[in-house]
Amino acid sequence: MQEITPTDLSKLDEAVIIDVREADEVAVAHVAGARHLPMSSFLDHLDEVPREETVYVMCHSGGRSARVAAYLEQQGYDAVNVTGGISEWAASGLPVQRAADAG
Repeated sequence: MQEITPTDLSKLDEAVIIDVREADEVAVAHVAGARHLPMSSFLDHLDEVPREETVYVMCHSGGRSARVAAYLEQQGYDAVNVTGGISEWAASGLPVQRAADAG
């Protein structure tokens, strides 16, 4: 499975990031521009995953996203797991939208 660190991902222009965390997790903090397709209903939204682009799959720490990225690869998508997820993204000092930022 292909993997990328949050720091390396942040250097890419216009990357398609898919956040597979659940709605309550995304409400607390998320990466701006990431598409939210929760793992609990991911198969219902498979048609929203672009086949013509590399997709970078993110969750909280990398476990769920690894499973989703592996599934997408099996289905013929170019999918990359974001190691460490949003936890590593934030710990690396990369920008995160937080619920408190919305107000």
